[in-house]
Amino acid sequence: MLAKAMILEDNQNVVKPRNSRAARPKVVYQWTVQDVQKWFRRHCYDYYVLYGEKFLQHEIIGRALIRINENQLYRMGIINPDHSQEICREILKLRLKTYILEFRDLERNNLYD
Repeated sequence: MLAKAMILEDNQNVVKPRNSRAARPKVVYQWTVQDVQKWFRRHCYDYYVLYGEKFLQHEIIGRALIRINENQLYRMGIINPDHSQEICREILKLRLKTYILEFRDLERNNLYD
């Protein structure tokens, strides 16, 4: 009887195989304010604690994030140059990663030759 119960339980907990291709993350240009907050928290945690609210107040979305420079950060209220440089460095990494993915897509679709 116990063996039957175990077999039934095993059949109910069948793990379905995942799609072999990993799901691609959302394109930065489509990020919402919440997506930007999540990125900022993960990549600039020390500064997120200090400035996360400023990004919320200015409703920074993905399209705006990858275009931000030090002057814009200053106007947002991030006046410490060391902080703004570090935040800009992380934004630059994100921008470059985005460009690389775009070029790969173009190559994959034979649009860039």
